[in-house]
Amino acid sequence: MLTMTSALERAARVYGSRPAIIDSEATYSWSEFVDRIARAAAMLKNLGVGPGDTYGIVSPNTFRYYEMIHAGYWLGAIPVPINMRLAPPEVEYILENANCKILALGHGFEQLARDPALLPWSDKLLYIGKSPGEVSWPQYDQLIADATPLPPCNAGEEDDALLLYTGGTTGRSKGVRLTHLNIVSNGLQVGLAMRARVDDNYLHAAPMFHAADLLGTCYTLTGGAHSFLPAFSGANFLKAVQDYGVTKVMLAPTMIIMTLQEKGFDDYDFSSLRLLFYGSSPMDAEWTKRAMEKFTGVEIEQGYGLTETSPILTTLDPEEHRVAIETGETDILRSAGRPLAGVDMKILDEDGNEVPVNGTGEVVVRGPNVSKGYLNRPEETASAFRNGWFHTGDVGRLDENGYLFVQDRKKDMIVTGGENVYTTEVEAALYQHPDVHEAAVVGVPDEKYGEALFAVIVPAPGKTLTEQQIIDHCRGRIGNYKIPRKMAFVDAMPKSAMGKILKTELRKTYGGSEKIIAAAR
Repeated sequence: MLTMTSALERAARVYGSRPAIIDSEATYSWSEFVDRIARAAAMLKNLGVGPGDTYGIVSPNTFRYYEMIHAGYWLGAIPVPINMRLAPPEVEYILENANCKILALGHGFEQLARDPALLPWSDKLLYIGKSPGEVSWPQYDQLIADATPLPPCNAGEEDDALLLYTGGTTGRSKGVRLTHLNIVSNGLQVGLAMRARVDDNYLHAAPMFHAADLLGTCYTLTGGAHSFLPAFSGANFLKAVQDYGVTKVMLAPTMIIMTLQEKGFDDYDFSSLRLLFYGSSPMDAEWTKRAMEKFTGVEIEQGYGLTETSPILTTLDPEEHRVAIETGETDILRSAGRPLAGVDMKILDEDGNEVPVNGTGEVVVRGPNVSKGYLNRPEETASAFRNGWFHTGDVGRLDENGYLFVQDRKKDMIVTGGENVYTTEVEAALYQHPDVHEAAVVGVPDEKYGEALFAVIVPAPGKTLTEQQIIDHCRGRIGNYKIPRKMAFVDAMPKSAMGKILKTELRKTYGGSEKIIAAAR
């Protein structure tokens, strides 16, 4: 069966004596880890969570968090990992929308229980930090120690296994329903792409409320081990690799850049590391080159996907990265790679017709890893999931060799003076300036053109830039109508937990601008 319940039973049976968890607090074999999962499932049942029920989790990355998620798989309940950055009213909205039975809080989030928005949950709390915690509510370690292991549920492949909420930094986020089949299928697909091995140790560096954390599934399927990074910094990451013997990890490009800029980089031993997988956005070729130079002997691989696809759809493999850097032909690094085994992909125009090779349109996909839809959102589900295909909302093209080039989100395409402008193309030009550290382009209202391009730029450390320097730089690189004339120079970008620039926040800040804004550094 392609279920996480079956995968856990197999892991305990086949890899029982091998390490499953390698952590500063404890190390557990697969037989010990699955026993703890079975006890955690019994604990959830004792707290009133049954098969088909949901429960919320707000916590930094820890092995207890991982046990809590897997306890849901074992019980037949549905975990709802919640973005740690959300405000209490946003957390409360998700809990209500998902109809959660309890809320589990990790260390550092005890104060959420005291917020007025979450007072109705005061008798439904569970503490999953290291015990004893300074709280009056039930504590995880004691409860699972007292619990009798529960037999696994008879989960079906099409049963909901996990509910992940997308967005949530503005507006109302929506719950993506991922089934057991979705999660296990992508685990198998990613396992092939990442060449997962039984002697691997995967570091959960991406936040565990994010779909990117599901890359860890392939290491459960192959009997590898798992370690956890509660708070990311370059130093914390390098220390975790050194202390836990990490072999594989997934990071956002921003995380990689932070690590490469870590002053004590050369003081750490990362000889165990075999693969550095990055996603959420492409990485500039210069940073890819630096990563390959600094992480000696470590393979670099890129992936593209969405929460609705569990999450990975395509990968650009290490050999393609190596050849691109060695030959200087780095255009391929702007590609998201080729579809994984079992993923069908095509590009459709506005009328729903498939475009020719290298034609631009919406990326649509199908495969066993594609979600069944959104929770309590029938209209949005019907709109995004049509005729067996998921419409991603991303604009891209497929070249003659099957490589996907993602050009933009449909909503990020700017129509200025009747011309379509893909912001990623403009951003690529901006990044070619040696003094541009980060850049993002959004559309803002314009009386003459309807929409105008607005660039938000973080200069490189110690550098200053002017509007005219940017305009002069762009000339000859992109068409005149694509050059931003309105811009802001800022110290830092608003970012998601995965380090992705939040264009929704930039639109809120600059969307009403009708003149050039230059923020002094």
